[in-house]
Amino acid sequence: MVDFKYLYLGLCGLARAHTANAMAGHLGAAVVAGYFVGEDLPDLDDQVYAGIEKDLDEIIRGDESIWYNAKQTGIAIPALFEAFPEEPVAEESVQQARIDAIANSLSANIGKMRQSGHNVIFSAIAIRALNDHTKFATNAIVGGIEKLISRFNKEGPGRGYYGQARGWIGGNDVKLDADTDFPAYRNQQEMVERVIDELIENGALRRQGFGGLFHIINHAAALTELSRFGHKDLANRGLAAHHDHLRLWRSLPDVEGELGPLKSAKHDPRTPEYWQEADSEQWSAHLTHRVKTIYGFFTILRFIESEAKRKQAEEKFLYLMG
Repeated sequence: MVDFKYLYLGLCGLARAHTANAMAGHLGAAVVAGYFVGEDLPDLDDQVYAGIEKDLDEIIRGDESIWYNAKQTGIAIPALFEAFPEEPVAEESVQQARIDAIANSLSANIGKMRQSGHNVIFSAIAIRALNDHTKFATNAIVGGIEKLISRFNKEGPGRGYYGQARGWIGGNDVKLDADTDFPAYRNQQEMVERVIDELIENGALRRQGFGGLFHIINHAAALTELSRFGHKDLANRGLAAHHDHLRLWRSLPDVEGELGPLKSAKHDPRTPEYWQEADSEQWSAHLTHRVKTIYGFFTILRFIESEAKRKQAEEKFLYLMG
């Protein structure tokens, strides 16, 4: 298992992220997700959990700061993860009302794609953690996470890289054509099946932007987790934004000719051998994306009944782990 301490540390990181910017939530969310990997996959070799904990320690130490400027915020990354002062334990009904307040904050922005779905991803991770461990649903933690999710109200969909000639383009300025279209999801099962099919068919393509398949996967996983933890109607309201997210990703060109082909990891991340490999050279922000997407991928893979399709997806998933 991954040490339980990381769940609380990650929640503290999420609760303070609003002091920097909306995307600083990457740090705390990844740490909580790392704990979830150990909870969801409890029978792995201890060396796997040790590898995950090493990633989480590096995140907390501040080794990945792509979304964070300590000089501007006046707080170093390790300080985000410091424990909050103790509060009196509230009644269960009060704790649940606080957790529901995070969903209420998300309801204001879930209808449109916001920064590659991070509003949904951060909310779902927090809601699961707090539902499972209500003692952490304090005013300080919940209030901070509410402020973080509210920061997405004015955020756009993100941006994508359309090659050297066109460069990076914001999602609101992309004109989607018929080639990117596919039927709207009727339910969450259809969303998951579409995401898995997309991974199998195009997981080896080198596309950049809109969070890549990392966030296509994590956005979908977050919607299913919202539903699992009592917010099905809210999650269903987010299906259209995920549909837009996938269409934007499908609009991106394959830039293999410019950046080189993607490489697949040699080993499955559920094995000790994987964690003995060198750090990723083809993905930026691999510390937060890797562990969060291990959690997200195996969350949605549960919805796939076909063993053959599961195996195909696991093979293409290695391109995200490379």
